[in-house]
Amino acid sequence: MQTAFGELTARIFLVVGALFPIVNPLGGAPIFLTLTHGVSESGRAKLARSIAINSLVLMVVSIFIGTHILGFFGISLPVVQVGGGLVVVSTAWALLRQSDDGAAESVDKPCNEGNYMRQAFYPLTLPLTVGPGSISVAITVGANRPEQGEWGWPLITGMLIGAIAIAVSIYLSYRFAERIAEVLGEAAMNVILRLSSFILVCIGVQIAWNGLSALLRGIR
Repeated sequence: MQTAFGELTARIFLVVGALFPIVNPLGGAPIFLTLTHGVSESGRAKLARSIAINSLVLMVVSIFIGTHILGFFGISLPVVQVGGGLVVVSTAWALLRQSDDGAAESVDKPCNEGNYMRQAFYPLTLPLTVGPGSISVAITVGANRPEQGEWGWPLITGMLIGAIAIAVSIYLSYRFAERIAEVLGEAAMNVILRLSSFILVCIGVQIAWNGLSALLRGIR
Protein backbone atom coordinates (compact mmCIF):
# COMPACT_ATOMS: atom_id res chain seq x y z
CA MET A 1 0.00 0.00 0.00
CA GLN A 2 2.85 2.36 0.84
CA THR A 3 4.44 1.65 -2.53
CA ALA A 4 1.16 2.37 -4.32
CA PHE A 5 0.66 5.58 -2.34
CA GLY A 6 4.21 6.66 -3.10
CA GLU A 7 3.67 6.10 -6.82
CA LEU A 8 0.36 7.96 -6.67
CA THR A 9 2.00 10.96 -5.01
CA ALA A 10 4.96 10.88 -7.39
CA ARG A 11 2.66 10.93 -10.44
CA ILE A 12 0.64 13.85 -9.07
CA PHE A 13 3.77 15.92 -8.50
CA LEU A 14 5.15 14.87 -11.88
CA VAL A 15 2.11 16.12 -13.79
CA VAL A 16 1.70 19.31 -11.75
CA GLY A 17 5.42 20.09 -11.76
CA ALA A 18 5.74 19.55 -15.50
CA LEU A 19 2.57 21.29 -16.67
CA PHE A 20 1.87 24.11 -14.22
CA PRO A 21 4.87 26.31 -15.20
CA ILE A 22 4.12 26.12 -18.91
CA VAL A 23 0.33 26.40 -18.60
CA ASN A 24 0.88 29.35 -16.20
CA PRO A 25 -2.79 30.19 -15.48
CA LEU A 26 -1.87 33.25 -13.43
CA GLY A 27 0.14 34.68 -16.31
CA GLY A 28 -2.70 33.94 -18.73
CA ALA A 29 -5.33 35.72 -16.60
CA PRO A 30 -4.56 39.24 -17.96
CA ILE A 31 -4.74 37.95 -21.54
CA PHE A 32 -8.03 36.21 -20.79
CA LEU A 33 -9.38 39.43 -19.29
CA THR A 34 -8.36 41.46 -22.35
CA LEU A 35 -9.92 39.02 -24.80
CA THR A 36 -13.21 39.00 -22.87
CA HIS A 37 -13.74 42.74 -22.48
CA GLY A 38 -17.44 43.54 -22.42
CA VAL A 39 -18.50 40.12 -21.18
CA SER A 40 -20.51 40.12 -17.95
CA GLU A 41 -19.19 38.53 -14.79
CA SER A 42 -21.53 35.57 -15.16
CA GLY A 43 -20.49 35.14 -18.79
CA ARG A 44 -16.83 35.26 -17.82
CA ALA A 45 -17.49 32.65 -15.12
CA LYS A 46 -19.06 30.35 -17.74
CA LEU A 47 -16.08 30.90 -20.01
CA ALA A 48 -13.65 30.11 -17.19
CA ARG A 49 -15.50 26.88 -16.46
CA SER A 50 -15.59 25.88 -20.14
CA ILE A 51 -11.89 26.64 -20.61
CA ALA A 52 -10.99 24.64 -17.48
CA ILE A 53 -13.01 21.64 -18.70
CA ASN A 54 -11.57 21.89 -22.22
CA SER A 55 -8.07 22.15 -20.79
CA LEU A 56 -8.64 19.10 -18.61
CA VAL A 57 -9.83 17.07 -21.60
CA LEU A 58 -6.84 18.15 -23.70
CA MET A 59 -4.37 17.29 -20.95
CA VAL A 60 -5.92 13.90 -20.18
CA VAL A 61 -6.13 12.93 -23.86
CA SER A 62 -2.54 14.06 -24.45
CA ILE A 63 -1.24 12.15 -21.43
CA PHE A 64 -2.99 8.85 -22.05
CA ILE A 65 -3.42 8.54 -25.83
CA GLY A 66 -1.44 11.44 -27.31
CA THR A 67 1.32 9.25 -28.71
CA HIS A 68 -1.22 6.90 -30.32
CA ILE A 69 -3.10 9.79 -31.96
CA LEU A 70 0.09 11.22 -33.45
CA GLY A 71 1.14 7.77 -34.65
CA PHE A 72 -2.27 7.16 -36.27
CA PHE A 73 -2.02 10.32 -38.37
CA GLY A 74 1.67 9.86 -39.01
CA ILE A 75 2.50 13.17 -37.30
CA SER A 76 5.69 13.56 -35.35
CA LEU A 77 5.94 15.59 -32.15
CA PRO A 78 8.42 18.09 -33.69
CA VAL A 79 5.90 18.91 -36.44
CA VAL A 80 3.25 19.60 -33.79
CA GLN A 81 5.72 21.88 -32.01
CA VAL A 82 6.53 23.86 -35.16
CA GLY A 83 2.91 24.33 -36.23
CA GLY A 84 1.64 25.06 -32.75
CA GLY A 85 4.50 27.42 -31.99
CA LEU A 86 3.65 29.51 -35.04
CA VAL A 87 0.01 29.73 -33.93
CA VAL A 88 1.08 30.90 -30.46
CA VAL A 89 3.42 33.53 -31.95
CA SER A 90 0.67 34.84 -34.23
CA THR A 91 -1.87 35.18 -31.42
CA ALA A 92 0.57 36.71 -28.95
CA TRP A 93 1.90 39.17 -31.54
CA ALA A 94 -1.62 40.46 -32.20
CA LEU A 95 -2.08 41.02 -28.45
CA LEU A 96 1.29 42.72 -28.14
CA ARG A 97 0.49 45.19 -30.93
CA GLN A 98 -2.98 46.02 -29.58
CA SER A 99 -3.18 49.70 -28.67
CA ASP A 100 -4.47 50.95 -25.33
CA ASP A 101 -7.18 52.93 -27.19
CA GLY A 102 -8.31 49.77 -28.92
CA ALA A 103 -8.56 47.98 -25.59
CA ALA A 104 -10.57 50.84 -24.11
CA GLU A 105 -12.96 50.84 -27.05
CA SER A 106 -13.54 47.12 -26.66
CA VAL A 107 -14.62 47.70 -23.04
CA ASP A 108 -17.36 50.13 -24.07
CA LYS A 109 -18.50 48.10 -27.04
CA PRO A 110 -21.33 45.67 -26.17
CA CYS A 111 -20.41 42.05 -26.79
CA ASN A 112 -22.49 39.02 -27.58
CA GLU A 113 -21.60 36.46 -24.95
CA GLY A 114 -22.66 33.68 -27.29
CA ASN A 115 -19.88 34.69 -29.66
CA TYR A 116 -17.38 34.50 -26.85
CA MET A 117 -18.63 31.08 -25.77
CA ARG A 118 -17.82 29.86 -29.28
CA GLN A 119 -14.26 30.99 -28.63
CA ALA A 120 -14.00 28.98 -25.42
CA PHE A 121 -12.02 26.25 -27.17
CA TYR A 122 -10.20 28.27 -29.82
CA PRO A 123 -8.33 30.44 -29.09
CA LEU A 124 -9.01 30.73 -25.34
CA THR A 125 -8.23 27.08 -24.53
CA LEU A 126 -6.03 26.19 -27.48
CA PRO A 127 -3.45 27.68 -27.88
CA LEU A 128 -3.63 30.40 -25.19
CA THR A 129 -4.16 28.16 -22.15
CA VAL A 130 -3.13 24.64 -23.11
CA GLY A 131 -0.93 25.25 -26.13
CA PRO A 132 1.41 23.05 -28.14
CA GLY A 133 4.07 23.30 -25.47
CA SER A 134 1.72 21.99 -22.80
CA ILE A 135 0.46 19.26 -25.12
CA SER A 136 4.02 18.23 -25.97
CA VAL A 137 4.92 18.03 -22.28
CA ALA A 138 1.73 16.10 -21.50
CA ILE A 139 2.46 13.60 -24.28
CA THR A 140 6.00 13.22 -22.98
CA VAL A 141 4.77 12.65 -19.42
CA GLY A 142 2.33 10.04 -20.66
CA ALA A 143 5.01 8.32 -22.74
CA ASN A 144 7.24 7.93 -19.65
CA ARG A 145 4.98 5.36 -18.08
CA PRO A 146 5.65 1.69 -17.33
CA GLU A 147 4.93 -1.08 -19.76
CA GLN A 148 1.38 -2.33 -20.13
CA GLY A 149 1.93 -5.09 -17.60
CA GLU A 150 2.88 -2.60 -14.89
CA TRP A 151 -0.07 -0.27 -15.48
CA GLY A 152 -2.00 0.22 -12.26
CA TRP A 153 -4.48 2.43 -10.48
CA PRO A 154 -1.87 4.58 -8.68
CA LEU A 155 -0.37 5.71 -11.98
CA ILE A 156 -3.73 6.40 -13.65
CA THR A 157 -5.22 8.09 -10.58
CA GLY A 158 -2.11 10.18 -9.96
CA MET A 159 -2.08 11.51 -13.50
CA LEU A 160 -5.79 12.29 -13.37
CA ILE A 161 -5.51 14.12 -10.04
CA GLY A 162 -2.55 16.13 -11.36
CA ALA A 163 -4.47 17.16 -14.48
CA ILE A 164 -7.53 18.07 -12.38
CA ALA A 165 -5.36 20.24 -10.12
CA ILE A 166 -4.08 22.17 -13.14
CA ALA A 167 -7.65 22.60 -14.45
CA VAL A 168 -8.82 23.93 -11.07
CA SER A 169 -5.98 26.47 -11.04
CA ILE A 170 -7.02 27.60 -14.53
CA TYR A 171 -10.63 28.06 -13.44
CA LEU A 172 -9.73 30.04 -10.32
CA SER A 173 -7.25 32.28 -12.16
CA TYR A 174 -9.68 33.09 -14.98
CA ARG A 175 -12.80 33.22 -12.80
CA PHE A 176 -11.30 35.90 -10.57
CA ALA A 177 -9.19 37.64 -13.22
CA GLU A 178 -11.31 40.79 -12.95
CA ARG A 179 -10.86 41.00 -9.18
CA ILE A 180 -7.13 40.51 -9.60
CA ALA A 181 -7.16 43.38 -12.09
CA GLU A 182 -9.05 45.61 -9.65
CA VAL A 183 -6.46 44.96 -6.97
CA LEU A 184 -3.51 45.59 -9.27
CA GLY A 185 -4.98 48.59 -11.12
CA GLU A 186 -5.27 49.42 -14.84
CA ALA A 187 -1.65 50.54 -15.27
CA ALA A 188 -0.22 47.42 -13.64
CA MET A 189 -2.53 45.15 -15.62
CA ASN A 190 -1.48 46.83 -18.85
CA VAL A 191 2.18 46.23 -17.98
CA ILE A 192 1.45 42.61 -17.06
CA LEU A 193 -0.50 42.14 -20.30
CA ARG A 194 2.39 43.45 -22.41
CA LEU A 195 4.91 41.33 -20.54
CA SER A 196 2.68 38.25 -20.75
CA SER A 197 2.16 38.77 -24.47
CA PHE A 198 5.90 39.19 -25.05
CA ILE A 199 6.68 36.10 -22.99
CA LEU A 200 4.03 34.21 -24.97
CA VAL A 201 5.74 35.28 -28.21
CA CYS A 202 9.05 34.00 -26.84
CA ILE A 203 7.43 30.73 -25.75
CA GLY A 204 5.95 30.27 -29.22
CA VAL A 205 9.32 30.90 -30.86
CA GLN A 206 11.01 28.48 -28.46
CA ILE A 207 8.42 25.78 -29.12
CA ALA A 208 8.74 26.21 -32.88
CA TRP A 209 12.55 26.20 -32.64
CA ASN A 210 12.55 23.01 -30.55
CA GLY A 211 10.50 21.27 -33.19
CA LEU A 212 12.55 22.70 -36.07
CA SER A 213 15.82 21.70 -34.40
CA ALA A 214 14.56 18.12 -33.99
CA LEU A 215 13.54 18.03 -37.66
CA LEU A 216 16.90 19.38 -38.79
CA ARG A 217 18.74 16.82 -36.68
CA GLY A 218 16.66 14.14 -38.35
CA ILE A 219 17.71 15.39 -41.79
CA ARG A 220 21.39 15.35 -40.86
